Amino acid sequence: HEMTGFGGVIKNIGMGCGSRAGKTEQHSSGKAQIDEALCRGCLACQKECANQALDFYKEDKKMRVNQDNCVGCGRCLGACNFDAISFDFNAAVEMLNRRMAEYAKAVVYGRPCFHISLVVDVSPNCDCHGENDVPILPNLGMFASFDPLALDQACADACLAADPLPGSQLAENLAKRDFHDHHDHFTNNRPESEWQSCLAHAEKIGLGTREYELIKIK
Repeated sequence: HEMTGFGGVIKNIGMGCGSRAGKTEQHSSGKAQIDEALCRGCLACQKECANQALDFYKEDKKMRVNQDNCVGCGRCLGACNFDAISFDFNAAVEMLNRRMAEYAKAVVYGRPCFHISLVVDVSPNCDCHGENDVPILPNLGMFASFDPLALDQACADACLAADPLPGSQLAENLAKRDFHDHHDHFTNNRPESEWQSCLAHAEKIGLGTREYELIKIK
């Protein structure tokens, strides 16, 4: 993944189970923006705002954002049916990782959960892309645990120990003469990404432990 390094259990739960506004909050450190050409002046977003951050101008029947009051919660985004509201997806990667871990804990807290990860077809880009490339690593099998953090750590360790597949984006990056080897497949695949802070924060807030015992079953 170009921001979080890889998409494991924590990302799939934290991001996948988040609401539309929740996904925005995780990705965005910015505030709401309104495209006046798309705004219908229906006031639906204003009814959802708890911070008096949306002002309706009767002169042109358009909504505008009070940047001083906006806290970037994303509730207005979910209320707009005309795609007039957007956010600046420019959150620092570490902040995204922390929020993702916190959302994941909110989903699983107090609930019996068992998690399964298939480490197969490890593509170089997020599945939100309309296109992708050949896998960067060989298929490593199925991993399972009651602990989502231990599972992510085990999968990450297995990936880091594997050899890159020839012809993949990862292998091509490593073959570049001036490429800086980070000794981390995820970072070497996407140098702008960072994944350690997610697992570190998940452990800090009690989502699980990074310690694990790997039991192989054939």
